[in-house]
Amino acid sequence: MILLFGAPGYMGSAFAAELDRRGMAYEPVTRADAGPSDVRALAGLLKSRQASFVINAAGFTGRPNVDACETEKSDTILGNVVFAHVLTQACAIADIPVGHVASGCVYNGCLVREGDGWSVETDMAGTAFRRRVEHEPDGIRGFDESAEPNFSFRHPPCSFYSGSKALAEELIRDSDHAYLWRLRMPFDEHDGPRNYLGKLQRYAKLYDNFNSLSHRGDFVRAALDLCEHRAPRGIYNLTNPGFVRTSEVTAMIGDILGVDHRFEFFTDADEFYSQAAVAPRSNCILDTDKAAAAGAGMRPVRDALRAALEEWVPEASAAADSR
Repeated sequence: MILLFGAPGYMGSAFAAELDRRGMAYEPVTRADAGPSDVRALAGLLKSRQASFVINAAGFTGRPNVDACETEKSDTILGNVVFAHVLTQACAIADIPVGHVASGCVYNGCLVREGDGWSVETDMAGTAFRRRVEHEPDGIRGFDESAEPNFSFRHPPCSFYSGSKALAEELIRDSDHAYLWRLRMPFDEHDGPRNYLGKLQRYAKLYDNFNSLSHRGDFVRAALDLCEHRAPRGIYNLTNPGFVRTSEVTAMIGDILGVDHRFEFFTDADEFYSQAAVAPRSNCILDTDKAAAAGAGMRPVRDALRAALEEWVPEASAAADSR
């Protein structure tokens, strides 16, 4: 029996749908079923439910966005750090593997070729990087799983949300029982406030930058494929291969959805942070070779974006379909 924490949430519901599709038995579980700091009680719960695998899709991201984590720090630490750590310990006691929905937001920037080596580039919104994308795309690569997070409490500045996710990774990454599946700006064809494509259509003004993204369905399929293929436990970047610029995505939205919407962009980071954001934001590119080599490959990001937009379900229709 698979136990699924966070089943009603944005990613938890995607896991539930994929488990149903695969005919895999699972049981939704809430953090209220065992105290978040009571390791042995939680281990007892796992054993009593005869769990064979545990999925942790629970966490605290803040509403309406990560800026809320800057003021709700206790909930952020409890939801993203304490519970993940305790659950991993409980799974180790019960000898049960666990998969955590982690975050790619523990990085900022990407790697660029400099002579015979590579260096970190954090200014991906600048004209120099944009020229590199156009003229030297092979000289750009993402952070792989061996790279130390550079957007964390240990490497400030960072958002409190990203700091909490990096801290959770630090606490559980060496466990023999844990997968950490890194998610990045999720999207799919179902409109909503958590969908990256939906967010772009709701914001009055956008920050134009480059990022890796994760199609929600592709992500959960890749995560479960890693388990089914008995891939070594550890950290995996589960983003759709490649990276895209915000303005490229909005152009696709306009072309495919035919929306009568003029997307506006901030002139630079200073304007963005002075008008629209409290916490620093992660913009990053991740390398996906490790997951692909383990049999958990995902579609190229532009293919996934195009498919989502071609099958787009507006929020009102999506809500009606779920009833």
